[in-house]
Amino acid sequence: MIVNATQNGWEVIYHRTHALLAAQLAGQWRRKNAPERLYETLAAISHHDDLEKEWEEDNLTEGGAPMDFTLSQETSVEKLANLAKNARYRGRWVSLLISKHISRLNECKRGQSSEMDKFLDEQLENQERWRKELGISKEDVDAAYAFMQWCDRLSLILCQQELPADERFLEISKGPDGQRYDIMQRSDGLITVEPWPFEDDKFTVNVDACDLSQVKFKSSAELTQALQKAPIKVLEWTFVKS
Repeated sequence: MIVNATQNGWEVIYHRTHALLAAQLAGQWRRKNAPERLYETLAAISHHDDLEKEWEEDNLTEGGAPMDFTLSQETSVEKLANLAKNARYRGRWVSLLISKHISRLNECKRGQSSEMDKFLDEQLENQERWRKELGISKEDVDAAYAFMQWCDRLSLILCQQELPADERFLEISKGPDGQRYDIMQRSDGLITVEPWPFEDDKFTVNVDACDLSQVKFKSSAELTQALQKAPIKVLEWTFVKS
């Protein structure tokens, strides 16, 4: 989960909510420049964080505060394998993109264990097999995954409150076209992206966030219960073409 401090406690955004925001942003992309198999790609983006089940995890810091995902412990091979396995029920294209996401995040762990190495090898083999079966070029797959990464990163910038002050630009990442994109929040609160990659000149996206007034918790079970009872607020961002 994504955890932001507030004056009275914590703002918590579930990882699956963040993924849904990424899919909302993906759906706004200019149609003529959209990646291969757009709607299946949207499904991959919206489900790429299904690994996270905050209601089942140990989500407290040593001090008893809700744990932001950046502080979480390493994910087990078993959990990664389940994410890859469950993606297959949405088809090979979704499986391919989510497998590439798993590879990107975990290749740095190669050499830590034979189990991890075997799993990472299987992901690369599966990706190549699915790509050939689907008859899609490596370039198109890489572009679609770059699109997925771009939407994921933009969603995190919004959810983690990373927008710079004073109308300064922040790099998002390179898009599916290899172009660098930057984001900026104007003094009136509206947001723009340069160069403008979206279909419409203005649109709004949103997420639900839990508003916790309790600062410390005795157990993850107590945190889970508090999240289920917490007031829900809607966070909105309106994008405009400059």
